[in-house]
Amino acid sequence: MSYLKNILNKNATPQSQPIPGTKQVLNSAGGYSFPVDCWTQLERFLILGSEGGSYYASEQKLTIDNAQAVQACVQADGLRAVKTIARVSDSGRAPKNDPAIFALAIAAAEGDDKTRAAALAALPTVCRTGTHLFHFAQFVDGMRGWGRGLRNAVGAWYAQKDADALAYQAVKYQQRDGWSHRDLLRLSHPKPENEQKKALYHWITQGSAGENIPALVAAFEQAKRAETAAELVGLIRDTNLPREAIPTPFLTEKSVWEALLASGMPLTALLRNLATLTRVGIFEDSEQVKAVSERLTNPDSLKKARVHPIAVLAALKTYGSGKGVRGSSTWKPVGKLVDALDAAFYASFGNVEATKRRWVLALDVSGSMSFGDIAGIPGLTPRDASAAMALITAATEDNYRMVAFQDKLTELRITPRQRLDDVVRGISNLPFGSTDCAQPMLWAKENQVKADAFVVYTDSETWHGKVHPVQALRDYRQAMGIPAKLIVVGMVSNRFSIADPSDGGCLDVVGFDTATPQLLSDFVR
Repeated sequence: MSYLKNILNKNATPQSQPIPGTKQVLNSAGGYSFPVDCWTQLERFLILGSEGGSYYASEQKLTIDNAQAVQACVQADGLRAVKTIARVSDSGRAPKNDPAIFALAIAAAEGDDKTRAAALAALPTVCRTGTHLFHFAQFVDGMRGWGRGLRNAVGAWYAQKDADALAYQAVKYQQRDGWSHRDLLRLSHPKPENEQKKALYHWITQGSAGENIPALVAAFEQAKRAETAAELVGLIRDTNLPREAIPTPFLTEKSVWEALLASGMPLTALLRNLATLTRVGIFEDSEQVKAVSERLTNPDSLKKARVHPIAVLAALKTYGSGKGVRGSSTWKPVGKLVDALDAAFYASFGNVEATKRRWVLALDVSGSMSFGDIAGIPGLTPRDASAAMALITAATEDNYRMVAFQDKLTELRITPRQRLDDVVRGISNLPFGSTDCAQPMLWAKENQVKADAFVVYTDSETWHGKVHPVQALRDYRQAMGIPAKLIVVGMVSNRFSIADPSDGGCLDVVGFDTATPQLLSDFVR
């Protein structure tokens, strides 16, 4: 009898068992992975959210796990937690702001005195729009009472805006989640510092507009009574009336949309309304196509507007398909606009410096990666999104190999010269299988592929293989004589990773964090 066969081998352990001497934990798939600390999970949650859950965890379970991670961070170092929440939100690193608002509400409800004060002070940084503020009110109302500190913080949100800026918030973001500006003003009682602000508060709470009311509010009231598209066009031209102020029957009028576009429609609104603009005939004019394409591909404008790559990818996926995700609406996509969206995706990550190193970009295409939606975007699974994420590095580096793996591995002939939506569709059509995240390192060793870095895009729910990924990485390093690094790009906001936290050559980062591509580059360099 070989005694060694009857115990676990720390050099070749099945993924269904923990590596001896490590702190690996059982993951949701039944295999063993390394647990990430609460700070890593906090960033995953802030950027990826938990909408839709994952293949192995329901939305409820994933949200509870992430809420517990936020609570752990708040208890461990509340001020650091608040700074992290505010930094991720303010820098536009996340596709959606809801997780940051939720986390801030937890800090404002469960932190110590200093943490609660810091959370409330960060309210204007995290909650930049009326909708954000309504979300916060909904979250915090279920966690704590409306004490003086909370009422003062909400009042300060209104007080710090001048009358015109606040009028825009009141007209564009009128109510959400059962909350309105009327509700919050009545709770917070901010004191108006001038007659115009006083008239605006009165209009919000009482519904009647006085003589000192801001011009945008007066135009909004006129728009309610408009009988022709021409009247609305004049109001839009004179006051920059937003789309939300336009009565629904007029939102099929080409002239109204031309006026909205000419008034400087925000980039995020432009992305959401490309299909409508196409349907009403705006892009029959080649000059309009050119102007919109230039706006979409301007890196400075994208950054200033906090346009996240996920928003661009969602627009590309939907607009390029020519049909809505919900409903039966259809349109004929304009090729130049599809190309502009493709370029905008790369531009939205900013400039990434090339390393001149050798890369293996490995996409987990197992069954678990095909479930759930990234940041709640319908139809954008972690499997699809990983391909888009990998193309950022591929577009920067000259020396890379791209592979897709499940329990087997396939080398991909994908280049950034292909259009992004075509690549995503191609990844979607690959066969499913069990998850073995050791495959990229095993393949590279067997085929003598020289790599300075393995980048694995995964949910870390690995369980199928005969050896753990970190064991395969160690074997590769020894066999090839290359101190290769492993970067795990987390595509789901769970608490697992295949990266060994005790290995200085391993790094955990978050998928679709706008900071990730440069972070990869810096780490490998």
